[in-house]
Amino acid sequence: MLMIRLSRVGARKQPHYRVVVIEKERARNGRPVEVVGIYNPRTSPASFELKRERIDYWVSKGAQLSDRVGKILKLPVPAATAAS
Repeated sequence: MLMIRLSRVGARKQPHYRVVVIEKERARNGRPVEVVGIYNPRTSPASFELKRERIDYWVSKGAQLSDRVGKILKLPVPAATAAS
């Protein structure tokens, strides 16, 4: 089963995350099927870039969203991303 979840990257005490499609049984930072976005909670407000069409594609194929990714998807699109 596929999951869309966060994979932690970044230095110690300076996390940021990749939003990845990955097999549910794999380790948190295991090899993903596809990277579909980034999320940085350390900025104010938290910044993110998502490939929403790819996320919709994987969800249509049966991938499940983690709780945190589901919450990120419900956030409004940042103004800088919406303009470009």
